[in-house]
Amino acid sequence: NLLHLSSRKAVEAALMMQATFPHINFRREVTVGHLLLDVDAPTGKWAKVNPPIRPREDVEYLWQAVLNRQIDWIVSDHACCSAEKKASSQDPENIWLAKSGFGGTEYLLSGVFSEGSKRGMSYNHIAELLSWNPAQRYGLLEKGDIAVGYDADLVLFDPNETFVVRASESESQQGYTPFEGMELTGKVKSTFLRGNLIFDNGEVLGSPQGKYLSRPYGKTVINSRGGF
Repeated sequence: NLLHLSSRKAVEAALMMQATFPHINFRREVTVGHLLLDVDAPTGKWAKVNPPIRPREDVEYLWQAVLNRQIDWIVSDHACCSAEKKASSQDPENIWLAKSGFGGTEYLLSGVFSEGSKRGMSYNHIAELLSWNPAQRYGLLEKGDIAVGYDADLVLFDPNETFVVRASESESQQGYTPFEGMELTGKVKSTFLRGNLIFDNGEVLGSPQGKYLSRPYGKTVINSRGGF
């Protein structure tokens, strides 16, 4: 699994690996951050992440790879830290001293839908990239589809509602978002976990109901930063 591909060079190298080693079942991933942000993002240090945010031409190349079905799934790479820990207390505007990583799960579907629909992505393709493909690859065999025998993990989504991302309106305690001020089209209205309503019109309902899922098999993961 080739994770966090963020540039034209990275995608081309990943495709070259598949051509060179056709017997290996490679899969390729990009993040919503690398699809929504570029180096001119006004949020500056809040958008610092590894691999780094790239120039606009790389962003558009990633989108073309998505549309060409050369990308197998899109993720949030949710790596939160509080605003106090993200920025350096000694030099808070110094991006080189800021920590890498940010949260993005709550904007994953809206971000992909908002930008993807502008480029002609179908609802089915979005569902494959965000649900079906990763569930199959990682052995979550009761996830990723609406069918008998699958967990009823569902969202009710308004494809016409537009909203502006504001950290102050988020349930996250992170205190900032690299997507601050971005206008997105398509909003999650309700969320169901195994058939139970857990989020409705901006309000989290009930107590946490998550549980550990044991996968039936494991995979060696190689990410784009050279780690396993």
